[in-house]
Amino acid sequence: MLDDLDDIHPLFHGAPKTTEFRKLRKRILRQTREAIEEYGMVERGARWLVCLSGGKDSYTLLAALYELKWRGLLPVDLLACNLDQGQPGFPATVLPEFLTRMGVPHRIEYQDTYSIVTDKVPEGRTYCALCSRLRRGNLYRIAREEGCSSVVLGHHRDDILETFFMNLFHGGRLATMPPRLLNEDRDLFVCRPLAHVAEDDCDRFARAMNYPIIPCDLCGSQDGLQRQQVKEMLNGWERNRPGRRQVLFRALTNVRPSHLLDQRMFDFAGLMRDTTGPDGAADT
Repeated sequence: MLDDLDDIHPLFHGAPKTTEFRKLRKRILRQTREAIEEYGMVERGARWLVCLSGGKDSYTLLAALYELKWRGLLPVDLLACNLDQGQPGFPATVLPEFLTRMGVPHRIEYQDTYSIVTDKVPEGRTYCALCSRLRRGNLYRIAREEGCSSVVLGHHRDDILETFFMNLFHGGRLATMPPRLLNEDRDLFVCRPLAHVAEDDCDRFARAMNYPIIPCDLCGSQDGLQRQQVKEMLNGWERNRPGRRQVLFRALTNVRPSHLLDQRMFDFAGLMRDTTGPDGAADT
C-alpha cells in the first residue's frame, strides 16, 4: 500500500518525484508505523493531540501520521495543536494558514510562557527545563479540553540518544525519553511515534517538502547548551564510524539488568550457585 504514491494526503502534494525522496518517505512511514505498533501506541477510536512547533521534526510527524491515517493504517482521530508561547517575532500566522490550506483540523493556543521563562531563569542559565515544563502543562490541559487521550510529540531517534547521554553525563542515571508513557496524573499518554526516525531524515524530508519551518529563538539562541555538546559528540562519532548512532540506539532496546549494577533491577545478593555436580550429585 505504501508503494502507491498517486493517492496521498494533501500534506504530500508537491512532493519531489525523485527515487531518493521516495525512499526517504517510505523509510519514515515504515519506521513511524513500526514504532506505533511495537510500543502499543494505538487505542482504536482514540483522539491524539499532535503537537506542532513549526520545526522540521513536528512537520515530519504531522505528515507521517496523516499519511498513515489516510491509508487506513492509523485508526485514531488527529488534532494538530500549536502552542504560541509569546516569543518576540514569532510568525503567528504561518501555522494556522498552513494547516487550513492542508485541511488539517487544528487548535492554536496563545500562552505567554516566554515572559515567565525569561523572568524566572537567571541570566546565563538555559531556558529549556522551565520552558518545557510550562509547555507540557499547557498541552496536557488542551488535550483534556479536546477529549484527547494522547499527547503526541515529534522527538526522534537522535533526541532519544542525546537525552540518554545527558542523563548519563549530568544526571548520573541510565534513562532517556520513552516512546510511550503515562503522565503523572495517569490520565494521558505521551507518545513519540518518530522514536525510530533519524533527525537527518526529518530535516531532509521537511526541507524537500518546503514546509514553512519556524526556528525556536528561545533556546536556540543560547550557546553552550548541554544538548548541543552531546549532539556534537555524537556527530563526531558518526563521522568516524558511520552507523554508530543506530548501534547506540539498538543498545537501548537490548538492556541486560544482570550486567549493570542496579540492585533494584536485579537480585545480585540472591544469586545461588548450583552445588550439584554434572551428574546431579552434590559436590563434596
